[in-house]
Amino acid sequence: MNLKIRRFTHRLGWLIAPALLVTPPAMAANLTVSVLDKEGNPAADAVVVVVLNANAGAKTSPVTITTITTVAQEKMQFIPSVSVVNVGSTVRFANNDPWDHHVRGTAAGFAAFNAVGGFELRLDGKPAGKPANSATVVLDKAGAVQLGCHLHSSMRGYIYVTDSPYTVKTGADGVAQFTDIPEGAATLKVWHADQLIDVAPQTTYLGTPAAKAGFQLSVVPRRRRI
Repeated sequence: MNLKIRRFTHRLGWLIAPALLVTPPAMAANLTVSVLDKEGNPAADAVVVVVLNANAGAKTSPVTITTITTVAQEKMQFIPSVSVVNVGSTVRFANNDPWDHHVRGTAAGFAAFNAVGGFELRLDGKPAGKPANSATVVLDKAGAVQLGCHLHSSMRGYIYVTDSPYTVKTGADGVAQFTDIPEGAATLKVWHADQLIDVAPQTTYLGTPAAKAGFQLSVVPRRRRI
């Protein structure tokens, strides 16, 4: 091999070597999860959580939302009745009713018997022609939070605080759609406000073709006031 050929081979090696060290990006996958109630009807407002296995090639640490999520008190209801936020989110409570309201936040379900802390707020009624009175809290612990009002015991709402960036609430059709999830093994979990005993999680593989999964609650959710 003459000198020119050796120099060309040496340079070609420097060009090829970095390319061999580049790890190809994880492939994206789609997932459809259906949630039914005990009678086989679509269950709305169920929270579906996808937890990626460590080898799935994606960042699974909590994603902090810097924007403010608003939960309104209006017509003696929390709106929306179920909200999903990431750990570290700031939640703004706004009283749109002309009368005073209270906001009490405690752990939901059986966790309420062992939980400590929570939060309480008092919001004056909205003056006519003026902005609603509001207050904010930062939710820094994963789990479901039940909302109530000491002044109006019929008011109920929920906030699901998640530490997974892949968390979606089902719509009226009982379906949660996920897109662009990194390919790989994952665990699926479902939470619903009326389901006191957790539904057994499922394991699946996200890839091609798009994955599908189904859950069935052991309860018929209470009908929400409209």
